[in-house]
Amino acid sequence: MSVGNITGEGLMAIESEMARQHEDSLASLEGAAEVAGRIADALRSRRRAVLLGMGGSHAVNRMVEVEYRAQGIQAVAVSLSEQLYSPLDLSDAAVLVTSQSGESAEVHRMLADLSGHGASFGITLEPASALARAMPSLVGAGGSERAFAATRSLMITLALHLAVLSRLGLDVRASVDALRARVRLDVTEAIKLLKPARAVIYSGRTLRGLAEAAALSTMELARMPAYALEGGQFRHGPLEALGPSLGAVHFCADEPAASLVGSLARDTVAGASPTVVFDTSGSDAVHGDLILRFPKASGLAATVTMLPTAQRLAIGLAGQRVSDVGVPLRTTKITRSE
Repeated sequence: MSVGNITGEGLMAIESEMARQHEDSLASLEGAAEVAGRIADALRSRRRAVLLGMGGSHAVNRMVEVEYRAQGIQAVAVSLSEQLYSPLDLSDAAVLVTSQSGESAEVHRMLADLSGHGASFGITLEPASALARAMPSLVGAGGSERAFAATRSLMITLALHLAVLSRLGLDVRASVDALRARVRLDVTEAIKLLKPARAVIYSGRTLRGLAEAAALSTMELARMPAYALEGGQFRHGPLEALGPSLGAVHFCADEPAASLVGSLARDTVAGASPTVVFDTSGSDAVHGDLILRFPKASGLAATVTMLPTAQRLAIGLAGQRVSDVGVPLRTTKITRSE
């Protein structure tokens, strides 16, 4: 229940959520069959998906959009706020609205906009929420997440998407095995390496959504600047920011772009940025100041494998910087204003 010498109710709440995340995710997957089948049918029919969410929910949407595209679905993840103020035409799309509480300000507004839409669905942890009442919804097991900074809700939402993707034809056995394996590597050395950094950039290619989730958690918990960049975007200018005060964390799966992740990591090392690589590629071509080597995995199996350790890294960075980890100063768990 501690990070270094830091203890407190906020951190204990996070630990409690994380201890349940794999069990609740497996239960969520088992209980999702009926609604997951309806969503899959809508996706097959329309061949276009718009994934809407905010915060951690949007990060999960970014994690899974690549998998829906691989199944022939034109999937795009858009924040709810963006959709409200510069909307895409949703008339021919299957729409998935994700909100762990189902009650945020943007969700309430979007529900009005989606009234009468023929293929809109929710993903939430709260069965009594406005979202779950308004449309057919996948509901995660174990109820709402109480701790600040999403942990358990991320993994559960991934599991619910696995239920849909399996009905679209994706072989999800490796991802389910990863949920059961509950891999978590020691991040002590990574925390030491990144301790001098004043800011961190997280990056990935197919794992760009995982990078976005890690950056968000780092900002929320450690109250330090953190940013997520898809690997190609990192190369187009931001390399100028490299140096000892900017940490770099790369996520690499067994993917066609693994060599590109590896070459970017070499460049961040050369730029004097303390560089950590989360690696499930199984490749010897990946280099960094510190490489956390996980079992070889691709796609969502890689995300499920690395996510708990990425959570630990964000918590550890917070433990080096703040004395009340997990206690928000300016934010509430459910954001009720725009």
